[in-house]
Amino acid sequence: FKRHQDILDGYNFLVPTPWQFVTTSGNDVFYRNPYDVEQTLFVDVSSPTSTKFTAVTDLKSPQDAAEGLLSQFKKEYMSTRLGVKRKAEITSATERTADDGRIYYDIRLRARSYASRNQLAVSQREIDAGTELEWDRQYLTVLGTANGRLYSMRLQAPMSAVEGPGGETLQKVADSFRCTTVES
Repeated sequence: FKRHQDILDGYNFLVPTPWQFVTTSGNDVFYRNPYDVEQTLFVDVSSPTSTKFTAVTDLKSPQDAAEGLLSQFKKEYMSTRLGVKRKAEITSATERTADDGRIYYDIRLRARSYASRNQLAVSQREIDAGTELEWDRQYLTVLGTANGRLYSMRLQAPMSAVEGPGGETLQKVADSFRCTTVES
């Protein structure tokens, strides 16, 4: 593992050594596993001029935060392709106090995409008859606060990686996420 530390925005975490930094817009930082490009990690930090967060509990309970993430996920990832259905559910939403004394919310969503392989289907019955699982993923999000801001780290991986030996690696990355105070 190597440590990614952002002293300007105030967070750090462990990242698997082979994972590569990806230059992108929209997220504060983005990493991808070069051996399985479906395994990604990104961190998003709220604007310092938006809502001021004193604690992650400002989001209410972990379950409330999870429902907000699920709603956001459905807006972002629902497909407009004909014959595609996406289903998502909350699999866990927990609160933990880390060794830095801060409270973090760990939220797991599971999402599945089903696509019809019958391109000439006319009726819903024909569409459903040719439907196959396209992908099955877990989204593990860690929420924390510091400096009046909300920090969100999201790990995305296929369920086969989460349930296999790589699952421990992903959990170690999630557990390592820390928000830190920025000296002004």
